[in-house]
Amino acid sequence: MQDLGGLAILLFDYCVTFQDEVQWTWSRPWGLTRVIFTISRYLPFIGSGMTAYAALRVSGPCPPTLAENIVHIISIVAAEALLVIRTWAFWQKSRKVLIGLITFSMVTTITAVAVNVNPNHWLIPGGQSTPGCYFESSRNAAGVYCILAIFECGILILTAYKRFHDYRESQKSIVTAVYSGSMLYMLCIIAITVTNTIIDAVFPFGYSNMFDTLQLVIHSVLASRILFHLRSNNDRAYEMHMRSVVSEAIRYGRSSQIQTNGIMV
Repeated sequence: MQDLGGLAILLFDYCVTFQDEVQWTWSRPWGLTRVIFTISRYLPFIGSGMTAYAALRVSGPCPPTLAENIVHIISIVAAEALLVIRTWAFWQKSRKVLIGLITFSMVTTITAVAVNVNPNHWLIPGGQSTPGCYFESSRNAAGVYCILAIFECGILILTAYKRFHDYRESQKSIVTAVYSGSMLYMLCIIAITVTNTIIDAVFPFGYSNMFDTLQLVIHSVLASRILFHLRSNNDRAYEMHMRSVVSEAIRYGRSSQIQTNGIMV
């Protein structure tokens, strides 16, 4: 049921934010950010759909899950990559920050792979009295989610530091909206990751993949919203800057005209 709920959330958010996607993405040229966004935005439909389909099967052999595992992993990695790009943009695209983020990402990825020697999750055939399959994962999945949570906390710390160190006294609504909104979304992403960590570490195996699809959906939904939010506020800031420039030009023109008239008189 939770798998169907995650798919429903993904479909609903897509309908709600489709106009934002058209406005802030479709008109942009193809580049690394747009490719990553497309993967993060659309691949979860395949992953959550495969999981929901497998969960609804009540008879027959258990379907292979390698493709599902790959889709889930790539989708989450793409969403995390969007968060890395956004954090880099917050730091004025600093080369040092970019190197640090890439290094941090590689270290956490290698560590997660080392911890998760076995597949992240698989289908265990049910007994003869219960047809179909059950979704379960090993305890090492908790270690993978814990590493993911550490990575996300690092991204949140970088964003919070930039907000309160460089813009601590800033009263601009755009600055407040951009950083506050991004930090709120990051807290939600961290919350679902920590929840999955606790479930996989403490709860019985039958509950291990209870929020696995929701993890995929939340990453896709909130990473996309952060990107839309950032581009929307960037355009607003640009419009306000241009209005200020035009206003100053008009004021300067009027001042020059008055001085010229005064000289002529």
